[in-house]
Amino acid sequence: MCGITGFVHFNQELASKKETVRQMAQTLEKRGPDDFNIWTAEHVAFGHTRLVVVDPTGGIQPMTRGTYTIVYNGELYNTEEIRAELKKCGHSFQGHSDTEVLLYSFIEWREKCLERLNGIFAFGVWDQTRGELFMARDRLGVKPLFYTEKNGAFIFGSEIKALLAHPDVKSELDRLGFMELIAIGPGRTPGQGVFKGIKELRPAHALTVKKTGVKVWRYWNVQSAPHADSLPETALRVRELLQDAVMRQLTADVPVCTFLSGGVDSSAISAFAAQFFDTPLHTYSIEYEDNSRFFKQNVFQPGEDRPWIEKMQQHIGSVHHTKVIDQETLAHALKEAMRARDLPGMADVDSSLLWFCHEIKQDFTVGLSGECADEVFGGYPWFHRNGSEEGFPWITSMQEKSQLLNDKWRKVLPLKEYGLEQSGKLRDETPKLDGESDVERRRRELFYLNMVSFMTALLERKDRMSMGAGLEVRVPFADHRLVEYVWNIPWEMKMADGREKGILRRALDGVLPGDVLYRKKSPYPKTHHPAYTAAVSSMLQDILKKDTPLLHFFSKEGLEKLAQTGGASFQYPWFGQLMTGPQLVAYFIQMHEWFEEYSVRFYDK
Repeated sequence: MCGITGFVHFNQELASKKETVRQMAQTLEKRGPDDFNIWTAEHVAFGHTRLVVVDPTGGIQPMTRGTYTIVYNGELYNTEEIRAELKKCGHSFQGHSDTEVLLYSFIEWREKCLERLNGIFAFGVWDQTRGELFMARDRLGVKPLFYTEKNGAFIFGSEIKALLAHPDVKSELDRLGFMELIAIGPGRTPGQGVFKGIKELRPAHALTVKKTGVKVWRYWNVQSAPHADSLPETALRVRELLQDAVMRQLTADVPVCTFLSGGVDSSAISAFAAQFFDTPLHTYSIEYEDNSRFFKQNVFQPGEDRPWIEKMQQHIGSVHHTKVIDQETLAHALKEAMRARDLPGMADVDSSLLWFCHEIKQDFTVGLSGECADEVFGGYPWFHRNGSEEGFPWITSMQEKSQLLNDKWRKVLPLKEYGLEQSGKLRDETPKLDGESDVERRRRELFYLNMVSFMTALLERKDRMSMGAGLEVRVPFADHRLVEYVWNIPWEMKMADGREKGILRRALDGVLPGDVLYRKKSPYPKTHHPAYTAAVSSMLQDILKKDTPLLHFFSKEGLEKLAQTGGASFQYPWFGQLMTGPQLVAYFIQMHEWFEEYSVRFYDK
């Protein structure tokens, strides 16, 4: 994977702007630690940082062929099929990189090349003849792309920090951005970049930049249609699609490993991957120091992962590596994790994942992970409530969030209404199917809401934390062919055998041991150690003794109570299922660090 950045200005000569684009690209060095290059022409400047995975010499970017130049972050999983097609069209290749294949694909088919791509990507192509920039992002949003328009310039980057390195872009927050931060964060409304004026190109969208302006459009969406396959046929098709996605994503010129938590999703990926290699697969898991002593069972985390990991390791014969993070490292990594995101994130879920990726990176460059299965197959508790809830079902604490605001902002920030408005817009986008009952229609809307909002938040987490360590992580469950097929599987079939993700379990019969196959869902692990609670509580208490920007928005009494109780004064999860207790305390630590480190200025206009 890589980092891409650049800008276009039709009224300025940009050959003299090399230092600006160099500074922008330097902010992305962790995404691409292996190579660094910039390129400028009359009205365009590109910067690229590269993590070498395929064709070290033949994949150098920015890459120019004829009058076209590309910057690209991603990986194509059907490179050879497209290359064969392009050769029939008369194209010849200088190397074996997917970058060159993607560039020629655009030259040959222009924006229709997107229909042929199986992969994860964000890229831009400058067409010198037309004086036009084309950009696109992959269908499910695995790879990021942000942009803004300032003083006649179109400015873009893989991460917000690259945009902020341009002298015309400021670290500003307005009321809309603050609503995103509190009502939706650490997720975001699709397309929103929180910082004033900064947008994110939504997944499955493309844009062009011309003298006449910027045009954005959607090039892909799931299509609703009756599902005709029987239960056995459906299980077999799911298995075939998932196995093919895993096999395609194992291709690399560098070592590949998998994440293994002992849950169904990561176990399936690891089991298929183990069949691919002649030598034993290397698998990785994370634990928290002394977690066995302090683990507390609850409805979301019914048990520890360790016994299931050991069972899977024995089943597939992998070389397994368990990485144990201590509480002090976990707390002190919060700031680095915030920097990787450019925003307050999922607290120690982020910081532990970032540390974990650093550990894996010592021996591997590419890993496969199990994200997206729960969103695609319906594994979360909110899928089992008939889809009757309003708003974002993973945000159940709007009232408590409002109570944490100080008197000024509590009266003027309609958090609940904002959440309802944003979620309502997304529900309205859902591709409908005639003849569905109200319950079926609402559940389809819920699946869509999860696909375009919650899933992208988790993909953002995985991208920023992995790339913050220079590790490429691939997500087979986000293969668009699998997503398209599962989209129309009826709920009763998805719940085969009365189990959440039942059709996936059916599909994996014979691939996984029976007890692993029917293990109750358990999310990404968190620490239960009281030392961590004490550490983050102390950190927040120290922050509240300062002139922190937090007190411009929040009640000091409310935050002090949060710190004193280790987060227990806040009853419901802030976001998802895990941001409670010390995780919420850590979120406010990250928010303080974000205001300070990024010198964020608030404009109430």
